[in-house]
Amino acid sequence: MESLRNTIFISFIALLLSSCSNFTSSKGSPGSPFSSPKGCPDAEIEWVDMLMIGDIKYENDFTEPADATIEKGRELGKVNYKMAGSACTYHKVQNGDATFLEEGTIIYEIKGYPTSLIVVANDVVYVANRNKKAKTAGELYPMDKLVRNIHIQSTEDGRRLHTFSPSSKDKFLAAFNELKLEDVQSLIDEGKLDGNRIFLEIELNNGVSFRQLYWSDTNTFHSGAIGNDEIEEVINDEVSNLEN
Repeated sequence: MESLRNTIFISFIALLLSSCSNFTSSKGSPGSPFSSPKGCPDAEIEWVDMLMIGDIKYENDFTEPADATIEKGRELGKVNYKMAGSACTYHKVQNGDATFLEEGTIIYEIKGYPTSLIVVANDVVYVANRNKKAKTAGELYPMDKLVRNIHIQSTEDGRRLHTFSPSSKDKFLAAFNELKLEDVQSLIDEGKLDGNRIFLEIELNNGVSFRQLYWSDTNTFHSGAIGNDEIEEVINDEVSNLEN
């Protein structure tokens, strides 16, 4: 299980250092569609499954149970450029870019949910990960009245280990919405993303969920949000319930 933890962590750090973001990356081998395009100086390229539209970068990093309800809404745009197999590592991601989606793939809103939070393309849900306009966690993840549950996951295999009480969920979300977003690279340089990690799964009302990594030693989230006393108290209380 230690190797799995290391793999998850390495993938996540690669996420933060790249122009894209996700915990899962696909590495190409010679001759594969994900290997370095001819003419690039890179021996090999690692991409993450993401897309960008409306100046927001989205990632495919979520859990979609069998009972998830995803109803497509209006068309938001389409993929103009498939990066895998074409772009070099220095490629600057822009609107219409996607890692693995084919050019021409339509990107849709999901009815009942802000497009700044989640979108769907090729029947895959993508969750917002970077939004330059967002100054707070609540602006990056506009989830008001859209969260069914918050779970603590195993850092080894992602299993749900514990579910927040309704009062803790509400307290967490109220505090989380107000957290200021800091520059992620600066947090890495300062060692804020080191130490004990907790995997929090945010489950939306439609069944789709996504993960927030939280470092309890520094009260910091992978999104760049720095926790306050309320966040620390809620998470510590729920972790203690898990251990009892």
